[in-house]
Amino acid sequence: MEPQHSHGGGKLTRTPSSLLRSPTIRSSFQALSSVDEDASHHHHTPPSSPKPKPKPKPKPRPKSNPNSIFTPYRTSTSHPLFPLLLPLPFLLLLFVFISYLRDDSAFFTNLILACFLMLLASIIARKSMSLFPRRRQVSCVQWFIGDADTTTGASTPKKEKTNGKCVKEGIEFYSNGDCYEGEFHRGRCNGSGVYNFFGKGKYEGDWVDGKYDGYGIESWARGSRYRGQYRQGLRHGFGVYRFYSGDSFAGEWFNGQSHGIGVQSCSDGSSYYGEFKCGVKHGLGCYHFRNGDRYCGEYFGDKIHGFGIYNFANGHCYEGSWHEGKKQGFGMYTFRNGDVRSGEWDCGSLKTPQPADDPSVQRAVLAARKVAENAMRVHRVDEQVNKAVNAANRAATAARVAAIKAVQNRIDGKFCDTDD
Repeated sequence: MEPQHSHGGGKLTRTPSSLLRSPTIRSSFQALSSVDEDASHHHHTPPSSPKPKPKPKPKPRPKSNPNSIFTPYRTSTSHPLFPLLLPLPFLLLLFVFISYLRDDSAFFTNLILACFLMLLASIIARKSMSLFPRRRQVSCVQWFIGDADTTTGASTPKKEKTNGKCVKEGIEFYSNGDCYEGEFHRGRCNGSGVYNFFGKGKYEGDWVDGKYDGYGIESWARGSRYRGQYRQGLRHGFGVYRFYSGDSFAGEWFNGQSHGIGVQSCSDGSSYYGEFKCGVKHGLGCYHFRNGDRYCGEYFGDKIHGFGIYNFANGHCYEGSWHEGKKQGFGMYTFRNGDVRSGEWDCGSLKTPQPADDPSVQRAVLAARKVAENAMRVHRVDEQVNKAVNAANRAATAARVAAIKAVQNRIDGKFCDTDD
């Protein structure tokens, strides 16, 4: 059963990090000029008409991220060169005044040159700082869906990061009583997980986009179990299905049905090995009956049909053509003591007796022997089935581990579905 995910009832909220904005970066010279302008403006404003300039609302400073190699730039009116440049004009005026009193023209000329060089150096420093601004941290806007889904009754796990690692195992409940414990991707069952059907059974294994896909084990409350491959939610590939009644099928599967080559074993002791199509015996195969009889030949729609050889437990044998499980057409029946009855058969009875060397009888007997030999040579798929079963066991173990992590994350309140 494919879990459903809908978010019709969830409310859209925004995290506090989306409200952060980076402050404006200003150099010390810009800050100093702005202070001078504000002071002069305040000095020339008449007291009779006080119209203070509205102050802009301070913007919050982004929080520093310990995992980031860059730290947000702090806005300040002070600059590393500001304490050194502030007394420079006063010192220059003092030196000029002293040199003027002493009437030392050489010293005065050198002082003026030094002042010019220092002014030029300060301009170059200001330009270089404007060319290389510091990096600022950009905070992203994160959106997520609310806690509950009122449509299906499913609870959507919250997303959060712990220690820089993203947790992807979670638990989801459904309105019909089912529950999924395991890995998620983009809000759907993906990876390894366990799906519990309410009062019916469970599936443990691989998931792709909300469906069984890969290897897994599916078990039911009455005792039936399947171990093997899946594709798009259906049994597909190689696997073993054991029914609660004791019957089993091991072989190839296609779109949820036995299709290809496999072995069907029944609780009464009978077994069939050969070809299947759409869940029934179809093609070449050999059937061992519980009473000791054996048939090797052709099947059509789960019935003996075509050419084949039927060996009875008492030693009798029939070689020839069949129609829907009965002797039909030309064939030869050989008794245990060597007697032979041959000819044309109809609904299991000899209709037209003919000698054994009749061409029609001989052609039917040769065709039956050839088909029986090909049926016994059908290649076996035991090795592929065993590999699929082992892979399913490993996938089920991984799904149980993911389910345990999901339960622990639910207790701790941790979940962060990866969207990569």
